[in-house]
Amino acid sequence: MNKFFSLICMSILAAPALLAADEKPAPIALKNKSKDEPAPIELKNKSTEEPPPIALKNKSSFNIDAGTRSPFWPISWKPTGKVATGGTDQGEVPLGAFLVTTITLDGATRFAIINGKSMSEGQQFGLQVGTQVYQVTVKRIEDGRVILERRDEEIVVPLRRK
Repeated sequence: MNKFFSLICMSILAAPALLAADEKPAPIALKNKSKDEPAPIELKNKSTEEPPPIALKNKSSFNIDAGTRSPFWPISWKPTGKVATGGTDQGEVPLGAFLVTTITLDGATRFAIINGKSMSEGQQFGLQVGTQVYQVTVKRIEDGRVILERRDEEIVVPLRRK
């Protein structure tokens, strides 16, 4: 063990000397030229010249129709409804338009995250699905589900568990 330890110490101490031996020597300074020798011819410096301007033939663009699936969405991902501020209130609200991801119950304070927005009991919001906008009110927030109200209809949305 002592021999191994001493071998390691010797290699650590000898390493800088070996590395210094591998370095290339500094270049030798040239002697000053006499005044009789002609000056070297100056070459044109191409870096001072400006390159010619680039002309675009076709400018690229990306346009997508309103009904087309965005290519930037993950595969098999479908957008949920968006929370809107106002609009019409006709027809049935699809249950799949609501996504409850979090419920917080703290005494009298209750919050739920519905479609990515924090909502509390009694809060009214507009849900946009396609071109339709539905006015919905958060009636109650319970453990594991949220009860929404639209007109006189109750919509029970369970908490999405992974």
